[in-house]
Amino acid sequence: MQIWMNLVLVLQLIAALAMIGLVLVQHGKGADMGASFGSGASGSLFGATGSANFLSRSTAICAAVFFACTLAMVFLTNSATMNAPVSSGSVLERAAPVAASAPSAPVAVIPGAAPSLVPAPASAAVRTAPAASAGVIPTK
Repeated sequence: MQIWMNLVLVLQLIAALAMIGLVLVQHGKGADMGASFGSGASGSLFGATGSANFLSRSTAICAAVFFACTLAMVFLTNSATMNAPVSSGSVLERAAPVAASAPSAPVAVIPGAAPSLVPAPASAAVRTAPAASAGVIPTK
């Protein structure tokens, strides 16, 4: 099953990159707007080249392959999860409980910095700096 998923994913990536390249190479419809005022041939609804050329047909084929690969990946993913055991209850009931307790060791405080939740070593005392040097970290 995983091999098919990888093959479909590679085919989808190739189709997406080809579609991007084909769209960037194509000549825009707005580029013929200036010619439509001076020339009657390019003033038709689809331009002088007709309704579709090789690039637009290739883009449509790449888009169809892209959407088919997307549907195949959805089918493969759903068929893989259909065999998984069904759990009852909500996601919140299965979540691990979070302990909301205060740290037991003293917390290291650096003046002028955000409070830290890293416990200080047991042998170190908490230092505070005088108000005049609030932005300076004290040294030994």
